[in-house]
Amino acid sequence: MKPMRYAFAAALAVLAAWPAAAETDVKFALDWKFEGPSAPYFVALDKGYYKQEGLNVTIDSGPGSVAGIARVAAGTYPIGFFDINSLMKFRDQNPDKPVKAVLMVYDEPPFSIVTLKKTGITKPKDLEGKTLGAPAPDGAFAQWKAFVKENAIDADKVKVENVGFPVREPMLAAGQVDAITGFSFSSYFNLRQKGVPADDIVVMLMSDHGLDLYGNAIMVNPDYAKAHPDVVKGFVKATIKGIIDTAKDPKAAIKSVMKRNETADEAIELARLEMALRDNIVTDWVKANGIGDVDAARLAKSIDQVAITYDFKAKPTAADIFTSEFLPPVADRKM
Repeated sequence: MKPMRYAFAAALAVLAAWPAAAETDVKFALDWKFEGPSAPYFVALDKGYYKQEGLNVTIDSGPGSVAGIARVAAGTYPIGFFDINSLMKFRDQNPDKPVKAVLMVYDEPPFSIVTLKKTGITKPKDLEGKTLGAPAPDGAFAQWKAFVKENAIDADKVKVENVGFPVREPMLAAGQVDAITGFSFSSYFNLRQKGVPADDIVVMLMSDHGLDLYGNAIMVNPDYAKAHPDVVKGFVKATIKGIIDTAKDPKAAIKSVMKRNETADEAIELARLEMALRDNIVTDWVKANGIGDVDAARLAKSIDQVAITYDFKAKPTAADIFTSEFLPPVADRKM
């Protein structure tokens, strides 16, 4: 028995000395800060879902859901999370950089107009004669012209003031502007943190006022996707697992965000996450069809809607903007 025992021990020694399979480094850019809605990615990281796919993922904050698209196009970040409607315009302006979305996250966009009761603004037309605070790189403001068109707003009667993200909600709370554009779950809870009572905040979702658009999606650099299709598939698969786990247990998921943003208010971030899950991520369509895909007819309609106020040089098709080729089977995407 001794020779066999020695042989077994020698085999174990060889296996121990054998180098572990190298993980592929992936830089992933969020649209914004480490807040509640970013939980799915950190859950996927903490539970080892990316690691299971052979990926060593680094997650960085972003400059907004519009400006960050250029980061993916340049390859600075091969994968990012940004606004698909702004991607349509970016592709038109940069035909040599065919960035494409591969995983829809915000089935319903959080684009909104946020105001306070004291302004008297209760419907879109009430914005006439008022001052709107809007950061130029804001994903919600990117839809302003289409929102104006759909709601017959006289844009000449609305004063639009370019404000920075950090001062947007404080300016509204202080009465320096009458309304702001923003993501619903960002502006609402930012105002709450400024001490504004919930009953005083008015949120008008653009999707409730004529805009049939999608929101933020995972998008990929085209050269990277072509060279590393398995990496993209693995990233998408792991992210979907993170989304499903987050939807099942938001209270546990928010812990992954708080580990990276210790100065945040956990109760606020949990409420922000729950709002995003309810209104934007886990919609009726997603419950029926699974996470990550799009309805091609609806996406085509959204392109038509963007074209109402944006003059495309070469209007894209739904297939130009989104591909489902990197998605796992529907059974793996069901809630």
